[in-house]
Amino acid sequence: MADLINFDNKRVLVVGGATGMGAAAAQRAAALGAHTIIMDVAEVSYECGQYININLVDQASVDAAAEAVDGPLHAVLACAGVADGTPNIMLINFTSQRHLVEALVGNGKLGRGGSVGFISSNAGMGWMSNLEQVRDFLDTPDWDTAAAWVDEHEGTDTYTFSKQAVNAYVALQAFPLLQKGIRVNAIMPGPTDTPLARANAELWLGFGSGYREAAGVPTLVPQQMGDTLLFLTSDAASGINGISLLVDQGHTSASVLDVWDDPYVKVMAGMIEFDPAMFGIDE
Repeated sequence: MADLINFDNKRVLVVGGATGMGAAAAQRAAALGAHTIIMDVAEVSYECGQYININLVDQASVDAAAEAVDGPLHAVLACAGVADGTPNIMLINFTSQRHLVEALVGNGKLGRGGSVGFISSNAGMGWMSNLEQVRDFLDTPDWDTAAAWVDEHEGTDTYTFSKQAVNAYVALQAFPLLQKGIRVNAIMPGPTDTPLARANAELWLGFGSGYREAAGVPTLVPQQMGDTLLFLTSDAASGINGISLLVDQGHTSASVLDVWDDPYVKVMAGMIEFDPAMFGIDE
């Protein structure tokens, strides 16, 4: 089994690898023998094989970054993400990273035997109940039309919609990419103690706290997400494709089946409509 998750002589690109889950995945990949290439707007504080500065709201920067990768890739980990309130959140969380993956496939740097791993979120698990809108967005063929679509559709430049787009894209591209010998999957983290989560601690880290307390488990940490993402891009997961995998200590499953009482999980999953009274909120 150890051979299946051995990254010796493999080249791993991590987008958004300066901090958080991306940094955890990159450092674990390096420990497993990988040559790591980090793309981020922020400087990297740890040793890596190549660092490429990238601005995910600038198509020219993304195109230049794709060309700057110094060789073929075994895995691309799309880990960049920002929270609601950040301008151009759809560009950062999804559109630019889709563009980058497709550019790397197009220029041959990501080819047969390769794998793509996105970081989504449990906030995007309702993508199937919003499939018509998400699919309409994903039918946009390029950067400019995707950006224009978001401008024209109120309420879509959001964290939730960006993660719904990731999950749907993974499902949509599973077959076309597999025809090229490339697998694509994603993880959907539950609350995880990252710098981004701490900046939104009341909402992000408060979510599910009662479940974790009752189960006697700590808040998840970036290393757990990085390890799962690497597993999905490793040979150990060679039969897994087109999956967005919940990594939330069972919180969603327990809530969906009423083993644990958390109606907001059902709202996120698209099972019920949001009702302020259900959560003690006065309209």
